[in-house]
Amino acid sequence: MAEYINPRVDWAFKRIFGSDDTKECLITFLNGVFEDELVIKDVKHLKTEQTRHQKRERGVIFDVACETSDGRHIIVEMQKKEQRYFVDRALYYSSKAIVEQAQPGEWDFHLTPVYTVCLMDFIAETGIPCQFRTDIGFGLLEEEGSSDKVARGHSEEEMNEAQDVIKSQEHLGFKSQEHLGFKSQEQLIVSSKNRKPRKGKTAKSQRGKTWHLSGLRYGFEKMRVVFLQLPLFEKKEPECMDIFDCWIYVLNNMEHLKEIPFLDKYPVFRKLAAIGDLQKLTPEEREYYEYDIKVMRDLYATDKWEKEKRRRGMEKAWAEGMEKGMEKGMEKGMEKGDADRALADAKRFLDMGFLPEQVAKGTQLPLDIVLALKAGKMKN
Repeated sequence: MAEYINPRVDWAFKRIFGSDDTKECLITFLNGVFEDELVIKDVKHLKTEQTRHQKRERGVIFDVACETSDGRHIIVEMQKKEQRYFVDRALYYSSKAIVEQAQPGEWDFHLTPVYTVCLMDFIAETGIPCQFRTDIGFGLLEEEGSSDKVARGHSEEEMNEAQDVIKSQEHLGFKSQEHLGFKSQEQLIVSSKNRKPRKGKTAKSQRGKTWHLSGLRYGFEKMRVVFLQLPLFEKKEPECMDIFDCWIYVLNNMEHLKEIPFLDKYPVFRKLAAIGDLQKLTPEEREYYEYDIKVMRDLYATDKWEKEKRRRGMEKAWAEGMEKGMEKGMEKGMEKGDADRALADAKRFLDMGFLPEQVAKGTQLPLDIVLALKAGKMKN
């Protein structure tokens, strides 16, 4: 049985997607991501480092950057460690790729579309919904007179659903086009890949739908960021029906597999099996890979320690707040001996199966203290 590399570490990810020798892997993956929207026949790898033009300007290094045969720019990022403002960082990266298109001298400001695909080996705490895939896109759209008119090519039902999608994004700050300050020629496109399909439509046929604000005649997307939270992909091998599902399953599990699946269905995985075979790496390649594995483990260990530190800090602050609350309650008339007896009674009543509300009423303790006692966060 073969042993395979972990594709989520930096060196391995670039080995699979960042070389001209492995373009087939990148092309099939991207066609899966943008199924029914883009047909990518070929790509040209671009330089991954965006240099600074001024001293105060921040440079950017992409994991993988390419240009499709029809001129679209696509960035692919693999993020291992959780980052608080990763969504903002992804938008910054995409914007940087837009800005880099500026031409010296006479320029008509025509922009090539930029797509950024972010594979996240963690679940984001803020910025995007807790779902496997979320797309955020921006484009230039032309109005058709009144904003009450239905866009050409979109039914009234679709436009109503578009407004529902916009409402669902309010936690991101996307409340309306007016809220964002967009003018008539610049509107927001919001696309979410995990919406429930309409009646008569399969989930597959609905995936990739881009929703437009009402009153728009036509639109062309100029920038989109696709967030893929890998830990939230729950499909098992037999449930992977298309190339996109197959790629995500393999990226999530490759280092644990004894044999790469889907070889007969998608020949690209034969190539992946060859380049990902750990035993076939040269000594130099093995050294690079093992170094990145060590870095990844250190990142995970640091992240785990930071989360545990935050958790303990929150518990300590909560306990101190509860203690102050008890002291305040005692100042209002409950002697410490009475409080101790009340806590003991509350603990006994809870053990007997009484509801917290009943215990709080019977002991005259605040309900939040009874709930804390039930959860084991307070000692009687």
